[in-house]
Amino acid sequence: MPRTKEKGAGPDGILKRTLRILEILSNHPGGMPFYEVADAIKIPRSATHRLLASLVEEGYVRQERDFGSYVLTAKVASLGLRYLQAHGITDLMQPVLDRLAQDCGELVRVTILDEDRLIFVAKAQGARGGLRYDPDAGQEARLSCSSSGLAWLSTKSDEEAIALIEKQGYGSREEYGPNAPQTAQAVRRRLREARLLGYAVTQQTFSQWMNAIATPIRASLDGRVTGTISIAGPFIRLTEERMQQLAPLLVAAAQELGQLGPTVRLPVEKPGEPRPNIFV
Repeated sequence: MPRTKEKGAGPDGILKRTLRILEILSNHPGGMPFYEVADAIKIPRSATHRLLASLVEEGYVRQERDFGSYVLTAKVASLGLRYLQAHGITDLMQPVLDRLAQDCGELVRVTILDEDRLIFVAKAQGARGGLRYDPDAGQEARLSCSSSGLAWLSTKSDEEAIALIEKQGYGSREEYGPNAPQTAQAVRRRLREARLLGYAVTQQTFSQWMNAIATPIRASLDGRVTGTISIAGPFIRLTEERMQQLAPLLVAAAQELGQLGPTVRLPVEKPGEPRPNIFV
């Protein structure tokens, strides 16, 4: 009796599943056993095992030990970093970030816009000792509860902002911070505040014990949004008063980065224009 072809086993289905595995593992730096990966993408464990084996063979994933968890290797991150470096984005940004990090003594990060996503692409650590918040680059910003996400959404209408959040999903308080907004009404309040101030402030929303402030980066020639710049640090040090003091420095850095937009050809969006699928 001929075998029934497994649903989604064609080339397109295999590619989508493989990319989904990479996305899932990127959110679990400690790794995941293969059966949890299978449950997450809702395919048979045998098929999951084959896809993971191929990723291991190509060097994108490694298994911690026999029958252990699967984790991403640095090869995945290196692809994105090589791309950004080839276009000069991180090289041109870095002096601005380094200077701001030195002035504020906290973590400074930049996102760039990739269609409807914000991707962290560069950072500078200003904390010289004690508590340090220092996540990896390459993460996608959670729009509903990160200062970067709220800063970007504040440049849009409430309707557009809520639609983008609902597309990505609200960040749960268990996974993110205890003050992460859970409703459209709560997000609208934060967006109104960000529009009034010119920057978004979050207190233990993206991560417990951490506060942050972010502002949009706009291309200097036409005002188009290209990304965000943020300062983040422990809440005992980066207080609300401290963030207010740092806001002018942050806004000035955003303006300086905005002048680089045409040079590095950052991804941009403009009302009435189709959005680019890639940033080149």
